[in-house]
Amino acid sequence: MNKGGGTGPTAVAAAAAAQKQKILMQRVETDIANIVDNFSQLVNVARVNDPLVRNSQEAFMMEMRASRMVQAADSLLKLVSELKQTAIFSGFASLNDHVEQRINEFNQQAEKTDRMLGRIGEEAAASLKELEAHYYSSAQRTNEILPP
Repeated sequence: MNKGGGTGPTAVAAAAAAQKQKILMQRVETDIANIVDNFSQLVNVARVNDPLVRNSQEAFMMEMRASRMVQAADSLLKLVSELKQTAIFSGFASLNDHVEQRINEFNQQAEKTDRMLGRIGEEAAASLKELEAHYYSSAQRTNEILPP
């Protein structure tokens, strides 16, 4: 547990998470822009023209744009999968933080219990000494030692 100056594992993990989030957001923007651009181009090319050559070129352009849209959609699906995995693993990170917090609480409770047990032991030793002194100075003990 390195708690000094924000350079510990938590700070490094936070920086890595921020960098990953930035990269993922850029991918989302790029993929969505590709889908929108290819869809608008697909709609523009879909006009019906008379010349057959032009229609075959437009058909090819439509296939190409549709293919690019599918690729961008596939990339978005992969991104969603990555985000799900990140959410799952970040859940483990928060669970680890909770476990660490509970460990600290239990360590504090153990120290408190140790102090309490030490104090009880000291009180028991003092009471035993007092009882022992009382016993050795009692009349009953002196009567047992002396022969009748």
